Amino acid sequence: MISRIGTAWGSWAPRLRSVLRIVAAFMFFQNGTMKLLAWPMGMPPDNSTAIFGTQTWVGGVLELVGGVLLLLGLFTRPVAFLLSGEMAVAYFQFHQPRGLWPIVNMGTPAVLYCFLWLYFSAAGAGPWSVDALRTRNQLGAPS
Repeated sequence: MISRIGTAWGSWAPRLRSVLRIVAAFMFFQNGTMKLLAWPMGMPPDNSTAIFGTQTWVGGVLELVGGVLLLLGLFTRPVAFLLSGEMAVAYFQFHQPRGLWPIVNMGTPAVLYCFLWLYFSAAGAGPWSVDALRTRNQLGAPS
């Protein structure tokens, strides 16, 4: 009985990978909307937006555009790889100098996103994605 439940639950792994990607991308792209659009709030402490051309603005563009692409599951592997690097830079440039431990330097989200996007760069988007749809269409197209 337990074995059958485990097998049945395990068969959901690809779909849950898609759900994880969708939820994480939805949370992530909000960092970009905060920096660029002051939505749903602006950047602390004064609800401002990033100044055009600054490193924070570039990060906001990557987070907004990359987050939407990951939400859709479009070009997931290269986009996730790029965003993993962005989060590594964010951690080591902005958080790590404030202290050794991520919980102290407020870098926990950057670390988690870094490794989450690194995982998706290797694992792909999952079955509920534009990437999967494109692959199915390419495989099903007549030669």
